[in-house]
Amino acid sequence: MLDLLIHNATLPDGRTGMGIAVLDGVITEVTAGLGPAQAPAHDTLDAEGQLLTPPFVDAHFHMDATLSYGLPRVNASGTLLEGIALWGELKPLLTQQALVERALAYCDWAVAKGLLAIRTHVDVCDARLLAVDALLEVKRRVAPYIDLQLVAFPQDGVLRAPGALDNLKRALDKGVDVVGGIPHFERTMAHGAESVKLLCELAAARGLLVDMHCDESDDPLSRHVETLAFETQRLGLIGRVTGSHLTSMHSMDNYFVSKLLALMAEAQLNVVANPLINITLQGRHDSYPKRRGMTRVPEQLAAGLTVAFGHDCVMDPWYSLGSGDMLEVAHMGLHVAQMTSQAAMRQCFDAVTVNPARILGLPHYGIEAGCDASFVLLQARDPIEALRLRAHRLKVYRKGRLLADSPKVSTRLHLAGRGENVSFQPD
Repeated sequence: MLDLLIHNATLPDGRTGMGIAVLDGVITEVTAGLGPAQAPAHDTLDAEGQLLTPPFVDAHFHMDATLSYGLPRVNASGTLLEGIALWGELKPLLTQQALVERALAYCDWAVAKGLLAIRTHVDVCDARLLAVDALLEVKRRVAPYIDLQLVAFPQDGVLRAPGALDNLKRALDKGVDVVGGIPHFERTMAHGAESVKLLCELAAARGLLVDMHCDESDDPLSRHVETLAFETQRLGLIGRVTGSHLTSMHSMDNYFVSKLLALMAEAQLNVVANPLINITLQGRHDSYPKRRGMTRVPEQLAAGLTVAFGHDCVMDPWYSLGSGDMLEVAHMGLHVAQMTSQAAMRQCFDAVTVNPARILGLPHYGIEAGCDASFVLLQARDPIEALRLRAHRLKVYRKGRLLADSPKVSTRLHLAGRGENVSFQPD
C-alpha cells in the first residue's frame, strides 16, 4: 500500500487529472487518471484540479541579515551603500543566538510559503565568523525540511577588507558550500577583476561552485561579469558559476551586451536576478526617466542561459518588506522585465522553481517517478493564475511528509440585489 496518493492534480506543464503515488518519501508513479481505486494509500488527497508544483527555490538570499530591519537604525536613503554601511554598524552587535533565532523564524515563513530550498550568502568579513557558525547551525537544524546552501560572501570586498580572504577560506573549511564575491565593491576596477580571478581559482582548486554578486550598480562600465565568464572558461568551471544581480547590464551599450551574452552562453553562466531589490535599489541617482535596474532577463533566457529570480532580502538594512513568498518575487520580475506573453509568464514561474533548482544542483527535484515527493498544492489552476493571484498554499509536502496546510481562501459577499451569501473564490 502507498503512503500517499494525490489525485486529480494539474501539473505545471499543463497535464491535468494526474495521480501522484508516493512510497517512502519518493514518487513512484505519475499517471493520468490514477486514483484511489487503482492505488490504495494510507493517505489520499483529491487535488480538485488545483496546481501541484515542485517546491519553490530561492537562489539568492541573505539569511544572516533577515528580520533585522531597524537595527541599529532604519536605512533612511534606501540606497545599497547605506544598507552596506548599516550592516557594518550592526555586525559588532550581533550575537549567535539572535542570528539563529531570526534565521529559524524566517525558515518557518519559508515553509509556510512552500519555499523548501534556499541559497543564502553569509558575510565572512567578521573575523569571529559569527554568522557562519550561526547559519551552519541553522542548516543542521532545518535539514529535515529545507535544503540550505551557504555562500561564503566577503561583503566588504575580499581584497578591500583586511583578513577577508583568510576568513573566507576558514568559512569554507567549516563547511560552507559555495565561493562568493563582490568585485564591484573592491576599491578599483582592477582590484575587482583581480578578486574574480582569485576567487574562481580558489573554487577550482577546491572543486566548489561560485556565486558572485556582480556589477550590482547602474554603472554601464562595471563589467566584471565579462571577467567572470572568462575565468569560468579558463578554469574549466563551465556550468558551475553564477552571476547574481548583474544590474549594470541594464545600462550597458547594446552592442557590448550582444558580445557579452555570447561569452556568458559559452561559459554556461547561470544568472540570478532579484526583482524586488533591483527595482528598489537601482536608479537611485536618476531623476527622470528612472532606470528599472534589473538585468536583461528575456535576452539572457533567449541566449540559453539558466536564469532564476531570488528574494535577496526580507526586512533587513536593504529592504523593509518581504515575506518569503517566491510568487511575489516572480510577480515583480514579470512586471519589471515586461514578460507578459503566455510563454514568458511561464518562464517567470520556472525562475522560482526548476531554474533555481538547477542552479543549486538539487538532486531528485521535480514531479516525476524517482523524484523526492516534495511539492506544493496551490489554489490556482495553472502557473499563470498562480502568478496573478500569488496563489494561496493549500498543502506543502517534503519527501511525502506534510509540513504545512491551510484551508482554501474564499470570501462571502453580502450585496443587496445580488442574492444573499454570494460565494467568491479566487480560482
